[in-house]
Amino acid sequence: TLQVYGAVMNINRGNPFRKEVVVDSWPDFKAVIIRPQRENEADDLDHYTNAHAVFYKELQAYQELLENTNAINWGQIFQIQGLQAGICEISTTVALSKQVDVKTSSFQMAIHSDPDTLPDVRSQMDPKLTLAYLDIYHASLLSKTWSRGGNLRCQKYLANLICCFPSVCVLDDKGYPLSWSLTDQFATMIHGYTLPEHQGKGYSRLVATTLAKKLHSCGFPAQGNVLATNIPSITLLKSMNAQFLPCLFFRVIHTPFQFLAKSHL
Repeated sequence: TLQVYGAVMNINRGNPFRKEVVVDSWPDFKAVIIRPQRENEADDLDHYTNAHAVFYKELQAYQELLENTNAINWGQIFQIQGLQAGICEISTTVALSKQVDVKTSSFQMAIHSDPDTLPDVRSQMDPKLTLAYLDIYHASLLSKTWSRGGNLRCQKYLANLICCFPSVCVLDDKGYPLSWSLTDQFATMIHGYTLPEHQGKGYSRLVATTLAKKLHSCGFPAQGNVLATNIPSITLLKSMNAQFLPCLFFRVIHTPFQFLAKSHL
C-alpha cells in the first residue's frame, strides 16, 4: 500500500516521525503495521500523531495481529490508514472486544505516477507573490482552516509535519500564506487549501503541482486522497492529470470508551 511504502521510505531517511514496522512473521509476512515507536512518550489523546498504516496479504493474519499481540496500543486514541476495505471490517470486529469505538471515513485515492505529465505552472504566479516552504509559525492558521483541525493537538502535529516533510505555499508581499499543501508521515499530500478570498486564481494548482514535483524529485510517490463530494478538488486533480485508483483510502479512528466524553477531536 502507498501509505506503508511512504512510511518505510521516511524511516529509511532518518525516521523523523519515529515510526517502526511490525509484521506477523518474517520473512514470509502476511500483514504489516507501521506504528509509532513504543519507546517514545505518547499523548494518548493525540490521534493525529498516533497514526498507523496497514497492508495485509491475508485478512486473517491481520486480524490475529491486532487481536493476539501488542502490535496496537488499544489504550490510546489512534488511527489506522490503508487502501484495503478489510481494515474497516477488522477494526470494527476487534475494537468491540477491546471496548473501543471506531469511526470510519473513506476517500478517493489519487496519484501522480509520472512527473512528466504534471502541468507547467512556473509562469502562473503574480511577481508580487512568493512560492516558498511553510513555516512552523503557520501551523495555527493551517489548523484553523483544516476540516480535521481546530485544536492544539492538531496545531502541534502540523508544526511537526512542517519541520519534517516537504511543503509548499504561496506567500503575499507581507509573508502571509494564501495557499498551501504539505506532506504527512506516510508521504501523503494533505490539507491543500487556499484562503476563500484568493480562490479561483490558480494558486491551488500551482501549489499542488509544485509539491508533487518536489516529492518525485525526492523519490517519493506523489499521492493524496479526496472526498468524493469535493468536486473542486477532484476537478483540480484532473487538471493535473492525476490518476484515480480503483481502491479507496480508508481512515479509521479508534477511541477507547473511557475517552469518548472528552472534547479531543
